[in-house]
Amino acid sequence: MNQERESLSSRLGFILISAGCAIGVGNVWKFPTITGQNGGGFFVLFYLLFLLIMGIPVMTMEFSMGRAAKKSPVLLYPTLLPEKKGGAFRPHGLVCLLGNVILMMFYTSVTAWMLRYVLYMLSGKFNGMDQAAAEGVFGEMLGDPVTMVLLVALVVALGFFVCSFDMQKGLEKVSKYMMLALLGIMVLLAVNAFTMGGAKEGLSFYLMPNLDRLLDPAHNGILGVIVAAMNQAFFTLSIGMGSMAIFGSFIDRDRALLGESVRIAALDTFVAFAAGLIIFPACFTYGIEPTAGPSLIFQTLPFVFQNMWLGNVWGTLFFVFLSFAALSTVFAVFQNILSCTQELFGWNKKKACLIDGIALFLLALPCVLGFLLPDGAISLGKLTSVLDVEDYLVSNIILPAGSLIFVIFCTQKAGWGFDRFMAEANTGKGLKIKRWMYGYMKYALPILIGAILVISVISPFVDLEKLLFNLFR
Repeated sequence: MNQERESLSSRLGFILISAGCAIGVGNVWKFPTITGQNGGGFFVLFYLLFLLIMGIPVMTMEFSMGRAAKKSPVLLYPTLLPEKKGGAFRPHGLVCLLGNVILMMFYTSVTAWMLRYVLYMLSGKFNGMDQAAAEGVFGEMLGDPVTMVLLVALVVALGFFVCSFDMQKGLEKVSKYMMLALLGIMVLLAVNAFTMGGAKEGLSFYLMPNLDRLLDPAHNGILGVIVAAMNQAFFTLSIGMGSMAIFGSFIDRDRALLGESVRIAALDTFVAFAAGLIIFPACFTYGIEPTAGPSLIFQTLPFVFQNMWLGNVWGTLFFVFLSFAALSTVFAVFQNILSCTQELFGWNKKKACLIDGIALFLLALPCVLGFLLPDGAISLGKLTSVLDVEDYLVSNIILPAGSLIFVIFCTQKAGWGFDRFMAEANTGKGLKIKRWMYGYMKYALPILIGAILVISVISPFVDLEKLLFNLFR
């Protein structure tokens, strides 16, 4: 059964949906956390460099493949290589679908956390709590499986409800409003952060490159900072499992794709950058360690908000901001899953939404209920929960390995080849791929991504700082 392919009504819709897929809660807690751990300013400079030379080229390749094929990843390779029926690349299409599913198996739970904290802030739950009590709320939430299962069911139902409509009236329209609201709330929170007592010190740490911090082993040293920046720049765009290929398949050919990739990467980076503008002033104002990661977001900042003027208002806005960031990813990835299953099985959209929704809800339960397991039940290096294992499979294996496959496919004669990739990417107005980029994309880019893949696979099981020190001392 052939389904008529949907399309997006505007270039803005394409940019906001694609950015929404890339923008997630990791932008809000991971970028400031890694920046703090790696000494601030110089890390940000290295991050921007690697975003330019790695993330944007791979995103352009993924968009190009999707637009040329007008198919989801499950049919991407046989469409682009019909003479070989996709060749050895074809199984990667199913891996892309698997990656999207595994991502939602834990990301729906994380989104539910955000919604729960919006309700906490609205109800004034943290009012009058000391810091120890405020930090205990997160564990209390994870230990309440009934509420969390209901919230995950709400996230799944809401996501597939939005995606069940025609794309222009559903996902595109909702994404526009939600992303614009996200950006507005983010600017409002950043302006408020600038008025805090520790704003000057926090922004100086965040934005001013400091050679002493760069060379300080406490901040991982220069090699550790470079590796961390390379990883963050690569993973922030959610490239490697076909998400951007799917959105590329919904757009027309009036714009060259390198320029579109730059715009989407800039929007993603702006959100991550602004998260630091919000968090670092608060950390330096209240004497909080800015490298705490998720515990900072859920266990420390709620207490901080209670010490601020209109704390419940700012706290609610902050977690609404986080919820929009999470939901933008959920809606986009649900659309990816729907596109794949519709093409695989010939289902119409309503049927695909029903079946996929039930399946994803059931698959999300191990992550929700996994927090009830006794300590030590899961112990795989640094992986100590169901969420950790699922995140590792997607972030450390499927994304970098998939990106490597995309690069090989777009640059090697055994795949699509550089000429066809460049012709598709350069169709339309705007910034274009140049012929001189061929050598870099064919040889240097696979080496960089291969290094990231190796580091990502072993990172939960070895001490990378010690390993780097021994290799380069």
